[in-house]
Amino acid sequence: MAANTLFDGLLGGREADSRLLLRVPGGHDWSCAELILRCGQYANLLLRCGVEPGDRVAVQVDKSVDAIALYLATVRAGGAFLPLNTAYPRAEVGYFLDDAEPAVFVCDPARAAEFDGIDARLLTLDADGNGSLADGARELAADFDNVERGEDDLAAILYTSGTTGLSKGAMLSHDNLLSNTLTLADYWQFDDTDVLLHALPIFHTHGLFVATNIMLRVGGQMIFLRRFDLELMLEQLPNATALMGVPTFYTRLLADERFDRELVAHMRLFVSGSAPLLAETHVQFEQRTGHRILERYGMTETNMNTSNPYDGERRAGTVGFPLPGVEIRICDPETGAVVAPGEIGMIEVRGPNVFQGYWRKPEKTAEELRADGFFVTGDLGRFDDDGYLHILGRDKDLVISGGYNIYPKQIETEIDALDGVVESAAFGVPHPDLGEAVAAAVVLADGASLDEGAVIDALRDRLARFKQPRRVFFVDALPRNAMGKVQKNVLRDTYNDACTS
Repeated sequence: MAANTLFDGLLGGREADSRLLLRVPGGHDWSCAELILRCGQYANLLLRCGVEPGDRVAVQVDKSVDAIALYLATVRAGGAFLPLNTAYPRAEVGYFLDDAEPAVFVCDPARAAEFDGIDARLLTLDADGNGSLADGARELAADFDNVERGEDDLAAILYTSGTTGLSKGAMLSHDNLLSNTLTLADYWQFDDTDVLLHALPIFHTHGLFVATNIMLRVGGQMIFLRRFDLELMLEQLPNATALMGVPTFYTRLLADERFDRELVAHMRLFVSGSAPLLAETHVQFEQRTGHRILERYGMTETNMNTSNPYDGERRAGTVGFPLPGVEIRICDPETGAVVAPGEIGMIEVRGPNVFQGYWRKPEKTAEELRADGFFVTGDLGRFDDDGYLHILGRDKDLVISGGYNIYPKQIETEIDALDGVVESAAFGVPHPDLGEAVAAAVVLADGASLDEGAVIDALRDRLARFKQPRRVFFVDALPRNAMGKVQKNVLRDTYNDACTS
């Protein structure tokens, strides 16, 4: 069999492994052998659809085991997997399809009509594993000789926000993904006795390239939930040894009195990421359960960079130490010079986890990926005297809500297009459940009659739900500095209690 770095690193040689791999409450449980069989069928179908090495396979489908099989099939067939948030409306998906030019696009059967006429082979797959993808693969052989790929070849593209408001495609190689998987599995001490309660979405790094890849690598089990469901979480926690979540998971669990020390006494590890975890959540969680959450730091472009220790102090308000093989330096944002120990600066990262660059954006790649291999994260931070990394803010104006990155420029563009709007500014405000929520300040033209509800309603079909403002405020003018730049810090301070009071 030809070498395929990522697939072989995760599942290679386990075609006859009949051990349970994915437990689906209320559905069919999958063994490792069954997953590889389905993966082989899907890989053969992708070749029939004309997928060649390096071709993109774009996917916007609900979370399912079949979606995992499609991910693995794509890299076996030599393609690049491109998962898309299921909340994206047609207008946003159109941008990704135009930019990435995938050979194949897979969506839910209920949305197929929206994509008639796209320049890609259109296939469908629903949450239960039904659709033209499954129909086309059902009669195909499961045997598949992996298309040979090198460790630096493209395995996936994940889109992330950019300074123009348009998403950029971060290109991740086989080695980027596999090296990070191997490091994390070892650092967090996962093995084949672990059972991960998997309630994360699988269209971004945390749910797919961290949680799923680790468990595929070590041969443990996943309890595979389609989404965070409090009742199912409480029901399944006694069957698990580990949970990876965003801060919202933990605040919602803590809000239920049934979540107590006895329920999680057998658990080994709770990991949090994708958004800052409040220090008070750390404290409340430890008081309630006796466990201390392990917080880590990663990005779309780099996978995971740092982690609080598995053995040792998990320090609230920090994201721990650089992972083995990962280098982090703190630099002056203006000059790029490394700052003195303890000082605040731009976080830059180098290691095998760092991506290959932005899809078809060499100028942007050159701006953010230095010649010496360090990636300029856009996050400000410092190391304390004990070597723990503190994230202190974002140089970019990203809002992180429920673990999702939101770039305000896209929201502002949509608001500014509304009749009666002169200009707007979108920004993040604290939210007790989501960490941050989007708010917007809007300047209206004389005589315009828009109100908060009208602005929010106008955005429902233009933006994914998590990007839509929770609150809209009307102002006579946006605050600006002497250079004319909108002072979003002033807006955040002014409306800091908008979603908490």
